[in-house]
Amino acid sequence: MGKAGRQRRLRQERERQRRRAAGPSGPGPGSPSGPGRVPSPQEQIASAIGAAAQAVCGGSQDAYDKQLEQLAIERAPGWTQAVSRTLVEYLRGSVTSAWKRGWQPAELTRQVGRELSAAHAAVISDMITAEMSGYAVATVDPRWAAQLAVIEAAAPGRGAWWGSDAEYLSARYGLGRDAEFIFTVATVIETLHLFHHLPALEILLPRPGTARPGAAARAQSAGSAETGSPADQRMLSRIRALLAKAESTEFAEEAEALSARAQELMAKYSIDHALLAAESGHEQTPGGRRIAVDNPYEAPKATLLQTVAQANRCRVVWSKDVGLVTVIGFPADLDAVELLFTSLLVQANSAMLRAGGKQDAYGRSRTRAFRTSFLVSYAVRIGERLSAAAGHAEQEAVAEQRAAADAGGSGGTDLVPFLAARHQAVDDAVDEMFAATRLTRSRAVRATDEEGWTSGRAAADLASLHNHSQVVG
Repeated sequence: MGKAGRQRRLRQERERQRRRAAGPSGPGPGSPSGPGRVPSPQEQIASAIGAAAQAVCGGSQDAYDKQLEQLAIERAPGWTQAVSRTLVEYLRGSVTSAWKRGWQPAELTRQVGRELSAAHAAVISDMITAEMSGYAVATVDPRWAAQLAVIEAAAPGRGAWWGSDAEYLSARYGLGRDAEFIFTVATVIETLHLFHHLPALEILLPRPGTARPGAAARAQSAGSAETGSPADQRMLSRIRALLAKAESTEFAEEAEALSARAQELMAKYSIDHALLAAESGHEQTPGGRRIAVDNPYEAPKATLLQTVAQANRCRVVWSKDVGLVTVIGFPADLDAVELLFTSLLVQANSAMLRAGGKQDAYGRSRTRAFRTSFLVSYAVRIGERLSAAAGHAEQEAVAEQRAAADAGGSGGTDLVPFLAARHQAVDDAVDEMFAATRLTRSRAVRATDEEGWTSGRAAADLASLHNHSQVVG
């Protein structure tokens, strides 16, 4: 039933309520003096919410509309406030439950928006903000807090901007984005229903309330991108600025020079962290970071991410149903993967779009086949170049360390087994992190368009990687 149908039924229900209020005063079959006990308002609300969510699951539009009307119409003084308070309580409980199942704030809002709409994601953002207000800052991981700051920046107001939980539905309806109050109620019900179908994810960050004071300092010493040392932050900021400028310029030569410099700094950043750990004896452990990979062309994009990760001593696990790829590796390598993948994907998309749409000999569109083949070819060629560049960077680092040792310095000759041990540590981390998950190898994406394959390979040759320029010939 569309909006017009719901509005009509809502008017009819309001009229029935008015007639009941003005009707005969004798006891009816559902009155307290009749047989059976009349459920309390709170019980009626809980029952209607459960029935509405069940109707969404079952796809029964009539049953769903009936329960929405039950919740949206003021049946007694304070009814709407009680409905609002109950729904907020259920939503906040669902948020904390999702956190226990591995979901992080940014991932949760993204998934709700991906499955439903921006309006539903806004409801979740409100609930996350409200729930986070109950935790001390010292017990919240800095990476978690950074996601929360982005969510709060997009909210209509600061904190729990709606006031009390009893006024939440009215406050959100008051934003003027819904034609009828019933649509606001529907948005909240549908959001609540989605929580019951969220799969579990691997826990990558400590939940709010469980982070120990001083964790940020330990993350700094481990080389975390988000909470690293001032020198790390300056390096990463410089890399991001170079990549942002490279992606925005209209001049190919300038973009290429900027990308080359950024990749050179990224390679140095990652190798330096590995050397520092090798020389200082500081024990690092691999971690995980999830990166969103969305349609269109999600499979070729995931392939590109996998090739970038592999060249940087990381592994990936693709959760296709939620559009997330978990990258497992050491902190500095995760930084390099995330920054490099983002930049290369922007460059690939730009080159692909410049090629325009394609048609076959009969005038039928083959744009999708062309672009899929383009991105697959791009990923394959980038993987070849990245592997060669990574191997070259490691050889140079080993040579420098051995030269320092020969000159009377310390260390250097242990770098090769150290890097091999890091590879093994990443494999072990994957086995431990996904011990309860049956991992399978995804089928390679087929490239069916010859022109797309050739164009993608050419675009990959033009991309600058590390300190290597474009491929000529």
